[in-house]
Amino acid sequence: MTLTRTTPRIALGTAIALALAACSMAPRYERPIAPVAGTFPFAGETLEEGAGAVGGAADRLAPDIGWREFLGDPRLGRLVELALVNNRDLQLAVLNVEAARAQFQIQRADQFPTLGLSAQGTRQRIPGGVAVSPGVPATGGGVFEQYTVGLGLSAFELDLFGRVRSLRDAALREYLSTVEARRSAQISLVASVATAYLNERAADERLAIVEASQETWEESYRLAQLRFDAGVGSELDLREAQTLIATARADLAAARREAAQAHNTLVLLVGQPLPEEDLPPALPLGEQELLADIPAGLPSDLIERRPDILAAEQSLRGANASIGAARAAFFPTISLTGSLGSTSTDLDNLFDSGTRSWSFTPQITLPIFDTGRNLAGLDLAWVRRNIAVVQYEQTIQTAFREVADGLAARATLDEELDAQNALVEASQRRFELSQLRYEAGVDSSIQLLDAQRSLYNAQQAQLQTRLLRLTSLVDLYRALGGGWQPADEATAAEVASAPAADPEPSTP
Repeated sequence: MTLTRTTPRIALGTAIALALAACSMAPRYERPIAPVAGTFPFAGETLEEGAGAVGGAADRLAPDIGWREFLGDPRLGRLVELALVNNRDLQLAVLNVEAARAQFQIQRADQFPTLGLSAQGTRQRIPGGVAVSPGVPATGGGVFEQYTVGLGLSAFELDLFGRVRSLRDAALREYLSTVEARRSAQISLVASVATAYLNERAADERLAIVEASQETWEESYRLAQLRFDAGVGSELDLREAQTLIATARADLAAARREAAQAHNTLVLLVGQPLPEEDLPPALPLGEQELLADIPAGLPSDLIERRPDILAAEQSLRGANASIGAARAAFFPTISLTGSLGSTSTDLDNLFDSGTRSWSFTPQITLPIFDTGRNLAGLDLAWVRRNIAVVQYEQTIQTAFREVADGLAARATLDEELDAQNALVEASQRRFELSQLRYEAGVDSSIQLLDAQRSLYNAQQAQLQTRLLRLTSLVDLYRALGGGWQPADEATAAEVASAPAADPEPSTP
């Protein structure tokens, strides 16, 4: 066979074509069947008129409802905006996306040849009687020069069995998984900020209830002390009033601690001290209007839209692609090294005709005996794929439970809150009547103090139920995949963008 000047170019072009046409040995991906029921319990429950629902969701699912629309408090909306910019957990999620994207780009680059331009010059003195190079007769010595410039291809692997492509697909899925994880982190952050804010509001309101009750009980204790000193009141009345004072002091310390801790949690989530001068005034819990009539949809909608489920599926697809790389390790590896350039002993004549040079070095490596390394690698790939299946199914089950819990809470807490409101009204009326009867001398102070205690407990229970209803709506919104908006990427300084769509791995 006669080699011509175009031989290396033809060989290189053929090698590249074969590599790009390679198929993957990864098994064809099939999404596992979701191990959950086809519908959510309580999914058909609707909010009663006057239950505090805020309309506007219509038939839109939670992922289509932005957090600004869901949250009705302007102060809370501003806090969420600050958290999207300053929260460190979200910043780490964004950086993880960037790292995964860079890793994918590195892996994708292995599919293409690496070309390098090199230039080299050598000037040396050879004594007489010494050969310049092996196979060349010795000369009388002197100074010898050699200059080389060329374009080289270094160890380019012909991906005939799809090993490189499978590794690229695995890296792509890892990148896409981190993208979904970043979205999931934002959803969790929005819900966490909302929950922390509501807890802060509840802590402040509880503190107000305790302080107001303490003033009332201190006045009752002062009157009981005066009556006891005057000999017209019993010690039992005095000690009963004293127990309420001690209860109020303990509750006041606990309320102050809860308020401070709730504020600290909110500051941590926002990522900076709260700029009180730039924040709108806070709304009390009774005026919080969260979007409550969000349709639950079907579990299939959840699987298609919730980011943590999508992230788990991308990890599963990546593990599936890794099996192709493990399978390809059993087959020969073909790599090419070559160069095309010019060599001359005179720098001025380096690019003249007749100075062209080239080299072409194919190499094939066939595994024969590796003490079971490749087989163990394939087994490991299958085990990791099975682990990813279990994790994917577990993620779906967890999401299903969270949605089911949220729907159950939404269906029952409004009724419970109505009952608590009625209890507070009744307790308030009872206290007023007891106070009138006590002032008229009909009832003893024991009955009045008991009415005060009942009203205090009813107010505490009402506040706790109101808080639980609001936080359960936030949890349901998060569980359904709400809280993510593409426009928030710019707000959160998101710099990672998805690459161009790659074709699905094919099966030979």
